[in-house]
Formats: sequence, structure tokens, C-alpha cells
Amino acid sequence: MVSRAAEVRRGLLALAVAGIATGQPLVAQQGQGVNGDRVSVFMDCATRNCNMNYFRTELSWVNWVRVPESSDVHVIMTSQATGAGGREYQLDFMGNGDFDYEEQLAYQAPPTGTDRETLDEIAHTIGVGLLHFATVSGFFESVAAFHEVTDVLDIDAEQIDPRERVVTGEEVEDPWDFWVFRLGGRTELDGEQTRRTKQIDGNFSASRVTPTWKMSFRANANYNQREIDLTDAPTFVDSRTDWGFSELIAYSLADHWSIGLQGEVRRIVRFNQDFRAEITPALEYSVFPYEEATRRALTLFYKIGPAHRKYIEETVFGQMDETRWEQSLEFELSQRQQWGDASISMTGSHFLHDKDLYNVRLGGDIDFRIARGVSVNAEGNISWVNDQIYLSAAGATDAEALLNLQQRSQDFNYGLELGFSFQFGSIYNNVVNNRFGGGGGGFWWFR
Repeated sequence: MVSRAAEVRRGLLALAVAGIATGQPLVAQQGQGVNGDRVSVFMDCATRNCNMNYFRTELSWVNWVRVPESSDVHVIMTSQATGAGGREYQLDFMGNGDFDYEEQLAYQAPPTGTDRETLDEIAHTIGVGLLHFATVSGFFESVAAFHEVTDVLDIDAEQIDPRERVVTGEEVEDPWDFWVFRLGGRTELDGEQTRRTKQIDGNFSASRVTPTWKMSFRANANYNQREIDLTDAPTFVDSRTDWGFSELIAYSLADHWSIGLQGEVRRIVRFNQDFRAEITPALEYSVFPYEEATRRALTLFYKIGPAHRKYIEETVFGQMDETRWEQSLEFELSQRQQWGDASISMTGSHFLHDKDLYNVRLGGDIDFRIARGVSVNAEGNISWVNDQIYLSAAGATDAEALLNLQQRSQDFNYGLELGFSFQFGSIYNNVVNNRFGGGGGGFWWFR
């Protein structure tokens, strides 16, 4: 039986010789990279299945480097969910230094695939892109690593084209008509002599995604009971049940426009709402094409609609139930480039019956490489809050305040994180050693 690694090697070499990705054959001259005759690769990955140990083991014919400045090709891997519940992994290959090269490949992982199957195919796709870069850039040393399989090149290159398009709904016969259903549940018991918690969760979802329509329906229920023995007071007991149902229906109106309808029915004890129902039409505009969303996105999102609330306790405005209209506008910009990644968003909303009841939130994050081996990162957000019409007039008890079981009045909230990293030493990270993977830290736990 041919091993998976052998299959990958055969497929990669067949693809390189066939020149499928760009139609370019092997070049005549030999390339010289930053670190010799083998391709030096910097992998920039901030999504699921970023298993660098696995990639280094499976793709040992390149130099994996730790900083982008030491690479010949910079690989950015991003992903997004697919309609069936799987994920599409997008890989952008960009040449550094003297190599003017750009290529984009993709792999769609099915929802039923195991982690190992997904990693195998991601490694295969990465290898396809790297080997094609090696062939068109003249890295004969890298390509030579696959000469031992030239006698078994029996794979039809047309069958392994990684850029083969995804079929549309009109081209397949699907008895489920692209509908995907999920049902799940969880029970958790946790405690010690003076504290006990019990939690039961259940959820259901149904979704259908096509190039034109996106529909999602979700339902969940949660029961949570908490008991804490106190020294100078009776045992504190809190039991609550929350549930909810939400829906989203979106339609691709044009290349950069989408319209939709969002709605929900919910019970949220922490926010003093025994019953909440709302329906909100929405409009979204994307400055960049939606296909580029994993690498860069600039969107404006507007929605408006009524919400009915029935409260558990009388509110600070003397209401036990009310129906109010609200509108909101959201702006979001995100980028993931060779220098790092960054995003910023701003959301503003207010009630139509009283514009002084508003909420404004500003947030952003950045991870920026400022020099070789040096990067800074920051994340922050701040909100100005003046729309808490649901607050209980009775307020929260001391126990509810300490355990954050009841929402309290706030004028603002914020969060800020700052960090940096400085790395020096060897630029290579080809070696994999899985010994003592746990680190042995358990010997000192709670001693």
C-alpha cells in the first residue's frame, strides 16, 4: 500500500511538472534563496488546525524559518466556515525579496472529516503551493527531494488541481437541498465540599448556504444551579433557566450588497428579561469583494426594527413590558497582510423613542511586525452605555453582584491589552521533538 506521504509527494511532483497552478514549466536557471538552495518558508497562521509540528514533519524538504524577513515565500493561511458546517482554508503564497510571486490555493474540509484528514489535506495544499513556487523560481535542490518518485508518476494531474472550483447548487443533486441539521447537549457537574454547580445545555440548529442565500436557525436551552455554603448565612442557592431561538436570512443582492432579516425570541434572567422578541431587517455593504473577506474586509452594516420585552421585575423606568424600536450602524475594517494583522470596528445604536438612550462601542486590535524578530500587539475596546432600559428597579443583591448573576447599571466599560515579543537566535524551526509534551509542570501544581 502506498503511504499518505508518498501519495502527497507523487501528487506534488506531478503538479509541478504539469505546471497546473500557473501553466509555467520548470525554469532553466537555478534560484538562490535567502538561506541557500532550498525554499525558506514563513508560515503565518491564525486559524484552526495551525499544527506547525505536523507541517514541518510532512513537508521536511523546505526550510521553515521563524521570521518573515528570512523567508523566500510568505504563506498566510486563513479560513471561514462553509454552509455544510466544514471549513474552507485559503492559502496565499507571496514571494519575498527578489521573488515576485503570488498564488492562492484553497482546500474545503468536510464537516465529517477528522482532524488528521484535515491536516493531511492542508499539508498537501501547502506542499502544492510551495513546490510550484520552487519550480518556477529555480530551487532545484527542493525539487530534487522528489526525484525518487518519478518512476511512479501515474497520477492524472487534472485530478489534483487545488484550485478546482466549487460546484454550484444547480450542478449537483442533493436530496437535502443543502440543508444541514445539528442536535447537541451537555451535562456538567462540578463541586467541592462547600460549593456545587449543575449545568444542563441543549441546542439545535438548521442552516442552508448557497451562493445566493444564507439561512440559519438556532435554538438553545440552559439550566444552571449554583449552591455555595456560607459561614454566617444560609446556603446561597441560585437556579435559573435561559432559552432562546434566533434566525438569520440573508440574500446576495449584488456584488457588494446584501440584505437580510434577523430575529430572536429569548429568555435572559441576567438581563431581567422573562421574554424578548425582536425582528430586524438589515442591509450590508462590502467595499471589497466578499471573496476577499478572510484577508481584508471593509463593511458597513445597518439594521432597524422593534423589540418586545417582558420583564421579571419592574424596571428602573417603571415598566413590566414594553415594545421599542431601535436602530444600529456598524463599521468594521480588518486586514491580514505580511506585516501582521489589524482590525477596527465601531458600532452605534439608539432607541427611536428617545435618542438619548444610546450605546456606542469602539474596538480594535493589531499585531504588527516592526523589525526582524520584533512585534507589538494591542487589543482594546471601550463602550459608552446609556440604553439599559431592562435594569431591575430593585437592583442586584450583594451575592448577585459578587457572582455577576444580575446586570448592574453602567455608564461605560472598557478593556485593554498590550504586549510585545522579541525573538533572536536560530532562524530555522525544521526540527520536531515531541518528548515531554506536557512539560512536567504537574509535579509542582499546588505544592
